Amino acid sequence: MNGRDGSGFVPPPYPYDRLDELKPLADRHSGGLVDLSIGTPIDPSHPAVLAALGGSDTERGYPPSIGTPEFRESAALWCERRLGVQVDPATEIAATIGSKEFVAGLPQWLRLRRPGRDTVLYPAVSYPSYAMGAELAGCRAVAVPADEQWSIQLDAISDDDAERALVLWVNTPGNPAGGLDDLTAAAQWGRERGVPVFSDECYAEFTWDGPPRTILSPAAPGLDGQSDGSAVRADVEGVVAVHSLSKRSNLAGVRVGFYAGDPDLVHYLREIRKHAGFMVPGPAQAAAVAALADHAHVEVQRHRYRSRLERLARIVGRFGPEPDMPGGGFYLWASAPDRDAWAFTRLLLAEVGILVSPGEFYGADAAGFVRVAAVLTDDTLDMVESRLR
Repeated sequence: MNGRDGSGFVPPPYPYDRLDELKPLADRHSGGLVDLSIGTPIDPSHPAVLAALGGSDTERGYPPSIGTPEFRESAALWCERRLGVQVDPATEIAATIGSKEFVAGLPQWLRLRRPGRDTVLYPAVSYPSYAMGAELAGCRAVAVPADEQWSIQLDAISDDDAERALVLWVNTPGNPAGGLDDLTAAAQWGRERGVPVFSDECYAEFTWDGPPRTILSPAAPGLDGQSDGSAVRADVEGVVAVHSLSKRSNLAGVRVGFYAGDPDLVHYLREIRKHAGFMVPGPAQAAAVAALADHAHVEVQRHRYRSRLERLARIVGRFGPEPDMPGGGFYLWASAPDRDAWAFTRLLLAEVGILVSPGEFYGADAAGFVRVAAVLTDDTLDMVESRLR
């Protein structure tokens, strides 16, 4: 956004900083504030992952920007085991420093590649970094409406916006509302119009309605989530999937993820990111190799989040409509009484000491809702439930 005096870009307030003044409302509760506004993992990382992080002996040298061969091979094997698609680790995968930097920086890199295009299409109810990435690149940020199941409505995109589009972002499972997009339809939409489709799949392991899904699958599960589970060669034309270990393996502080898909897009992004100096630290890549090789710890985490979502839904439902379980992710998307999200945020703080995020943080179409992150231990949940009594 530009300054009023025409002096240039002025960063807007960071959304979650706006909640700081509300936090004292929870002071009256024994045990204090329980912050469920940001999806920060709070459960322990797997011991083998921590051992790899501390004992890789890779800290002295510069790590390869694209990711070590071991990391890229591990990511490819994970895609095969969990998503049922085969991708080439040599040409179709590269590393990211988490996923937020990639989301926010992508429009800049794509606009250098196609300077005649200036529009970033993204879900209208979504993670703020899609729109902010467009702003930081000097692009138009065009929100695409969601349907009643919080899935993106591709038919709402105008022909003019499609012709100007640098990229279409989809997000499945969606943050904040947990919607599941028809990724096959999104890929086809992009191919027909020559628009790259980038699919943020960071919550794929926490898909509740059916198996994890990916835009790389030539036979991606439909909205019923059905898949036969066999691995097939990925259909990567014009599409890229983005993944992170932050949520899957409780490694948000390690900052490691990857993108996989169209080899031309992957090659271009690899080369430009080399010049920009984006490198995942060697110890972080070693930890990721260990994490991607183990699914048992993820299954434990899935059970934790599912249980916590169900318990939180009952708590939130004491003060407004009980929210439905999401199609995926570990957030509840709760309708605020009288569609006043800020009043509902204050009420939940005062009554049970939990801090949630007003929906407007996730777009104008999200006003009237709050997001509740299931990032609290079972002991803390017991404490919150005791406050109801």
